Amino acid sequence: MALYKVFSFDKIPSTQTTAIDLIAQRRAADHCVIVAAAQSDGRGRFHRKWVSHHGNLYASFIYACPERDARLSYAVAVAVADTLLSFGIAPMIKWPNDILVDGKKISGILIEYYGRFVVVGIGINISTNPTVAEYKTTKTDDFVKVSVNDVLGKLMKYLDKWIRADFQNVRERWMAMAVGLDTSVKYRGNVAQLKGINENGALVLLCGTRYVLAYGDEITI
Repeated sequence: MALYKVFSFDKIPSTQTTAIDLIAQRRAADHCVIVAAAQSDGRGRFHRKWVSHHGNLYASFIYACPERDARLSYAVAVAVADTLLSFGIAPMIKWPNDILVDGKKISGILIEYYGRFVVVGIGINISTNPTVAEYKTTKTDDFVKVSVNDVLGKLMKYLDKWIRADFQNVRERWMAMAVGLDTSVKYRGNVAQLKGINENGALVLLCGTRYVLAYGDEITI
């Protein structure tokens, strides 16, 4: 497992923003991770607010990445799921970026590219879970007592494993833990069924009687 350089903070606006700032300042590069005990302006996809109280894991991992790779998000999701599984918690993966336990969200993932790097933001509820109108949430403390550092250490291990793995193995693992397959999504104004992912990380959709390939920004759930 590669060693990580860790930048640790008590409370900052966002680990993602700090990671990008450190890259721009040439203070952070491949295998750096920004960790905060709390965030005042944490965000998820589409700049949705990520409630970030003390007691949980908020981390942004930086990796060298010369070009965008649709397969990365699946490797990261599997890594987060396996991290939870290592503590005896049974997770499921909901496309595009949610990790669920008993149907409740326990973790979210945000992937952003900056120059030759990718910043992988991961939040995992450990001792607190926010009340959110749109969906139910949960935390690891509801199942087992683990520390933030324990979770971070395991997460580093599984990120290294799955980001480097052959994507066929990632795909098989992701499909085994995926929830929401065969559900309806909107694709270019039409209703389609989400069937899975292919060997390049494209979504496989069933539109009527024909199969089509799509990427994340082309569909909504």
